[in-house]
Amino acid sequence: MYVVRDIFHLKFGHYRDAKALMDDIMQKGLLKDMKQPRVLTDFTGDAYRLILEASFDTLDEYEKSLTGNLSQNDWQQWYMKFKEHVERSYREILKQVM
Repeated sequence: MYVVRDIFHLKFGHYRDAKALMDDIMQKGLLKDMKQPRVLTDFTGDAYRLILEASFDTLDEYEKSLTGNLSQNDWQQWYMKFKEHVERSYREILKQVM
């Protein structure tokens, strides 16, 4: 099992708009290839982060979800709006061992 986290550091004052866009993408089902996607925010540490987390049985499954989701026109339009609120981002891919 692999856990993938996309960590977005948001611009100051952009949390509400970015969160609304995350709500929108979840409601539209644009993350349907992800098993139990979760959206998290910081409680401590670096401020103004949104974290999209999902689990995958294999890295191949994760890659297929990327090619399926990212090629959709709806996804591309959403992402153009979302990235206006992001200062920087990075991805963690973790392997669950227990």
